[in-house]
Amino acid sequence: MVQLLFFLLSVIFSGVNKHVTVNAIELPPRSVFVDPFQFSVLGANATFRESTFQGPFFNPTATDPPFFQIFDIAFLDVIGEQPTINEVAFNAPFAFAHEAPIYVAETEEVFFASNDGGPLGNSDINHNNQVGKISMKAVEDALSGVLTGTAVNVPITELDLPDTVQMTNGGTGTYKSNLILAAEGRGELPSSIVLVNPKPPHNATVLLDNYYGRQFNSLDDIKVHPSGKFYFTDAPFGFLKAVRPPPMMVNQVYVFDPDTRVVRVAATDFDKPNGIAFTADGKTAYVQPFVLIVCSTDSGASQHSLGDDQTRPATIYAFDVDPKSSVLQNRRVFVYDDAGIPDGLQVDSEGRVYAGCGDGVHVWNNNGDLLGKIFIGNVTANFVFAGDGRLVMLSETKIFVAHIAAKGNPPPFP
Repeated sequence: MVQLLFFLLSVIFSGVNKHVTVNAIELPPRSVFVDPFQFSVLGANATFRESTFQGPFFNPTATDPPFFQIFDIAFLDVIGEQPTINEVAFNAPFAFAHEAPIYVAETEEVFFASNDGGPLGNSDINHNNQVGKISMKAVEDALSGVLTGTAVNVPITELDLPDTVQMTNGGTGTYKSNLILAAEGRGELPSSIVLVNPKPPHNATVLLDNYYGRQFNSLDDIKVHPSGKFYFTDAPFGFLKAVRPPPMMVNQVYVFDPDTRVVRVAATDFDKPNGIAFTADGKTAYVQPFVLIVCSTDSGASQHSLGDDQTRPATIYAFDVDPKSSVLQNRRVFVYDDAGIPDGLQVDSEGRVYAGCGDGVHVWNNNGDLLGKIFIGNVTANFVFAGDGRLVMLSETKIFVAHIAAKGNPPPFP
């Protein structure tokens, strides 16, 4: 049946504001189908992509973003019959939306942080980055009656956090009604894991800022495992962005018990571990090396001040989580991404893996087959499910919201 559907859909569609029907197969608005048969051979005279970091990205239909790019009909289960995607906030001179998106259901808000030390981030070794929030109620009000693809601009509220929170890079939650932030640190101010009250006065509690007396390099991402333990990645990005001293330890993934305050290494041998996520049962981790912990990502190709090197990892690895030791075992390649480097990771209720990449959010099934992309056309480093069927995506100077069919996994300790 699947092969028959691919045969019926073996054409590239380019219309985006109307339904497209071919042989009774109907595509949703703002979606295109890209048949792998159409691009498996480009020919000797073709123009090939020369960079994973710079556009043009892979968009053979030349469709104007944002749109849903379908590579496998199973992606229709992700986006549903009537998906929408809209730009909901923008601030052209300021990369206000890059890191640490966290949805707080109680207040219907998404918290996030600006680019920490990167272009347009307005932060450096002398200036902290900015944590802000957006009201999802205000977003939904602004989108009421608006066509998909139409931009609106909902105000952002900036937070005044304590000085113990320096260069917010990763975030997750809620955890016992708090935000969990992985702070990169700034200058000699150490990297740290911090609990922050999402409500004023936003009081903060530092849970960890060292490994047996040694500073971490610069914490990147963090997730809570169903066991209640925190897994976080440590990489040299702060040094590469000239906001932290040279690394003093190996770039690794750690596991931290917030009850006993014990920390240990969970996985090593990464170039630059980055995003991390778990399946709902906690048995698999994805890490991007950047690192994906069930999954973990390895973003070694991103060198920041040293220049990007696309021969280094842009890979998501999968691991098994040992239930006794909590270490990550049985490392295997999950995917190698085609656009930029995979950064933030999420796993939905059906076990599909999502990653923020150079051109948008990419979605794979649990076998590592690319199902489709929410194609933004720009770096979309991080994103979060903000309730069932709603994805909030951070794209540097813009925020996008997609209403889709897929559901995220709720936080294990809300």
